[in-house]
Amino acid sequence: MSARATGRTSRTSSTSPRAADTVPPALPGLDPRYSHVLQDARGARWHYLDNLPDLADRGVEPAGTVLAVHGNPTWSYLWRRVVAAGAAAGWRVVAVDQLEMGLSERTGEPRTLPQRVADLAAFTDALGLAGPVVTLGHDWGGVVSLGWAVDHPQQLAGVALLNTAVHQSDDMPLPAALRLALAGPVLPLGTRTTRAFLETTLALARPRLPRDVAEAYRLPYRTPAARRGIEGFVADIPATPDHPSRPELDRIADGVTRLDVPALLLWGPHDPVFSDRYLDDLVRRLPHAHVHRFAGAGHLVAEDVDVASPIMTWLGGAARSELSAPSASSVGSPSSFVPIWGGLDARAADDSPAVLDMTVGEHDAARSVSWRALDRQVRRIAAGLHGIGVRRGDRVSLLVEPGPTLTALVYACLRIGAVVVVADAGLGVRGLTRAQRGAWPGYVVAQRKGLAAARALGWPGVRISADPLPAAARRALGVRHELIDVARSGEGRELPPEPGPHDEAAVLFTSGSTGPAKGVVYTHAQLSALRDVLATHFDVGPATGLVTGFAPFALLGPALGTRSVTPRMDVSAPRTLTARAVADAVRAADGDMVFLSPAAVLNVVDTGGALDAADRAALGRVRTFLSTGAPISADLLASAGTLMPRATAHTPYGMTECLLVTDITSGGVRDAAAAPDAGVCVGAAIDGVDVLVAALDDDGAATGRPEATPGVLGEVVVRAGHLKERYDRLRLTDLAAVRDVPPGRWHRTGDVGHLDAAGRLWIEGRLAHVLTTPDGPLAPVGTEQHVERVEQVRRAALVGVGPAGVQQAVAVVEPVASAGLRRPGLAPAELGAAVRAASPVPLAAVLVAPAMPTDVRHNSKIDRARLAAWADGVLTGGRVGAP
Repeated sequence: MSARATGRTSRTSSTSPRAADTVPPALPGLDPRYSHVLQDARGARWHYLDNLPDLADRGVEPAGTVLAVHGNPTWSYLWRRVVAAGAAAGWRVVAVDQLEMGLSERTGEPRTLPQRVADLAAFTDALGLAGPVVTLGHDWGGVVSLGWAVDHPQQLAGVALLNTAVHQSDDMPLPAALRLALAGPVLPLGTRTTRAFLETTLALARPRLPRDVAEAYRLPYRTPAARRGIEGFVADIPATPDHPSRPELDRIADGVTRLDVPALLLWGPHDPVFSDRYLDDLVRRLPHAHVHRFAGAGHLVAEDVDVASPIMTWLGGAARSELSAPSASSVGSPSSFVPIWGGLDARAADDSPAVLDMTVGEHDAARSVSWRALDRQVRRIAAGLHGIGVRRGDRVSLLVEPGPTLTALVYACLRIGAVVVVADAGLGVRGLTRAQRGAWPGYVVAQRKGLAAARALGWPGVRISADPLPAAARRALGVRHELIDVARSGEGRELPPEPGPHDEAAVLFTSGSTGPAKGVVYTHAQLSALRDVLATHFDVGPATGLVTGFAPFALLGPALGTRSVTPRMDVSAPRTLTARAVADAVRAADGDMVFLSPAAVLNVVDTGGALDAADRAALGRVRTFLSTGAPISADLLASAGTLMPRATAHTPYGMTECLLVTDITSGGVRDAAAAPDAGVCVGAAIDGVDVLVAALDDDGAATGRPEATPGVLGEVVVRAGHLKERYDRLRLTDLAAVRDVPPGRWHRTGDVGHLDAAGRLWIEGRLAHVLTTPDGPLAPVGTEQHVERVEQVRRAALVGVGPAGVQQAVAVVEPVASAGLRRPGLAPAELGAAVRAASPVPLAAVLVAPAMPTDVRHNSKIDRARLAAWADGVLTGGRVGAP
């Protein structure tokens, strides 16, 4: 029997407690024209939302259909914004109410998961739905939608999911909320007799639902009879292996792993039901999926945040562009691939120092590890980790202070194909928690402080203590293994086969200085490509001694086959490094290459007066000096050059996503200073790297097509063989990085600047910090450079206050110590006048901040967003405190 959509239907059905119906008028956010009812071939009546009539009225042929399925105890109202957004974007969206739910028919029959999957197929058959179809599901509607997807491969074009699960491990209990709902007499009492389950679900919204929206969700569930479907849905949760719906759940889970269509996962991490372990399972089954965890969202993620916009952006082609773009597998060929540990293997029989750590106590001797000892320890730990169950692709989070132990751990994990997860302690507790839950490692190796945080904050992973602990402490911290025992157990054992070039190798987290920290995924091929670029460009070989004041780069020493030393300093605070500590490190390593962050350079220059003749002689042997992490001024570079007079100074430009993009030497900096331009000149692209600029529009957005035209202010876009593979489980944030870029693997950096006629790149700030003034977009760095020439100014930041489009420029200055200005607020008249005279743009105000807020990792990237908020508060009469 054929079926068709009808208007409002009668409630006089003799075969069901309640017939299907369309929505009443005036539900908040829902156009009643989208509400329809149809009858399937079996006679069941369905309510659904459908924007096709809207598209037809406008003469728009839909690009495809989104089939949206709600969970329990919501209904199609959940998808109202997606339906409306689809109409605007040219996509048909059909959001169905499952039988016994929402405004669909109450048949009075219990429905299991297999029945619900069959129900959905009957509905789409009645609708005459043809491909291409993208399924969209939330909660248990996610499972049902995936069941349809697995069964309709010819029509399927993609799958999208909000918080849901397709697998329940036998050794993991159900979430507490579901266990409670399933418990004996609680089930009917909490789900049907009362509205407890419904109200508890609505209360999960972050922020709280508006009253009229909550009432809309309650609309279909006013009576116990209307809530029978809620009870049935909960009862059908396959909580045990012998549950009748468990085989169907397992069938769907298995089928999902074979889906080769684009996938999108939108996740609210504050969900007491579907936690990140379910996201982790979905990512393993859909490894190509775009993933975005909305940091503040919970179970009702579609209410907590705007999911309609990213869904439409993804449907617009971003997912397909990524899947069709050349993969990181194009980096190098298998025949030429040398793994990242190749340099260590080559010196395995060498008894000379490989790693020196001088960060121990002031009067303690440096810790020195030979190449032979390092190779032995790497192999012991690698075999031991494999012995306790760590396998290729398993993630291992390393919360260990930089030094020989961390170095051995990194190479041990890489050697067996485990994926190293590295996040700075500088991210803070909240940032580290987001990183750990986002990466979801299977194992965590940590010292006591990290173990305590993992225990208190519920970080995932089997815990391995990097240091020996008393038995009581091990129990209290949930430690399963100690690293010393792991290493001993690996003595003499065979290592598993090596990972391949295209296997994932590491997840490195960004500093979080320009937005939430993101995990950046590198494959083994990309890490090796980075090593080769560094070795070739900077002429690093076995005879080179690398002194690094930015501890993570000490890990590159074994990969480059050269000894590395970390000077005496607080590795979490680069600005603690002194000139004498660098000289001591150069002597200890016989080093001729020094690698420092800008904050470290600043303090090294400031403490240069404490050097004696022997210190200066040691620094005089240095042939290469690098500073990276943020642009460095010509004056500061010249000051560093007086301490290392024979060294060629380099200030490479890069980011966690692509660690080396351009480079400029001290000579190039002098040339750029002789013909000054706006911003900081970071040089030309190194070999194998392409750099383009996407022009800014009047709103400060990088909407222009990336190009190499000189003098165009815009967002910097890069491509390189050692560019990241992708963002880890935050890849929806990377949609901006693949938007409107040429074919191939490109990355939008978020930095703004321009290319000059010689092809050199000038950095003028971050995209998020561009001022949108009445005269157009204004990048901050050029003006800041002029202001910093004022004698009393140490550092400056240009920020915008006021509404977008008519922002006024405000200069915030950090005075030199000798100025004696320690109180924040409006600058004294004399300083204000000097700053205004130096500025190339009109300034609405000049403010003093005794110390600029900066990122923790580099201690150099000024937090302009924080300063802008502070400046706005000061200028509108708020409390004047430190920014």
